[in-house]
Amino acid sequence: MVQRSDEQHAEKMKKKQAAHDKIMAGKTVEKGLLIVHTGKGKGKTTAALGMVVRAIGHGKKVGVVQFVKGAMTTGEKVVFDAFPDNVEFKPMGEGFTWNTQDRARDIALAREAWEEVKRMVADPAYDMVLADELNIVLRYDYLPLGEVLDVLTARGEMKHVLVTGRNAPEALMEAADLVTEMTLVKHPFRSGVKAQAGIEF
Repeated sequence: MVQRSDEQHAEKMKKKQAAHDKIMAGKTVEKGLLIVHTGKGKGKTTAALGMVVRAIGHGKKVGVVQFVKGAMTTGEKVVFDAFPDNVEFKPMGEGFTWNTQDRARDIALAREAWEEVKRMVADPAYDMVLADELNIVLRYDYLPLGEVLDVLTARGEMKHVLVTGRNAPEALMEAADLVTEMTLVKHPFRSGVKAQAGIEF
């Protein structure tokens, strides 16, 4: 390994800073983003909720609708309940489809949750809306993809919308401004470790 002197390091960092500053000078657009977190890896909802926390820190108003989750109390709900002026947190699911085993009820609950997302997206008071696990609902055809895309792409110019869940539809990813795919490398569940408070919920 080549050892650099302090002067060489400083000169290299100066060049990197100049290149970075040049790139940043061209980034002038500010707009509401459609953000999709998908993939088999853990962390899709966690990352989105981290963005919700960040928005709270900036005094923004955020709407959170959970399509699948809702059958259990989560740590994030307790935290968000402490910020009622900034977050409307609505867990509206009853568990995964293999838990409910009632397709008609799953579709009805998905529609009810989607109506809440539509309300929040249309309301200029909300700066950000999180549709948690919407991708699962779309995968099972509980909602028409065309309707969802119409609502999300017609959102206000500065409205941020986050969509999470595995198997995001290709059309949604194409419409999105930012897509992150979480990759599963290793998970404790495979070693017999159950979901734990503060980690999964």
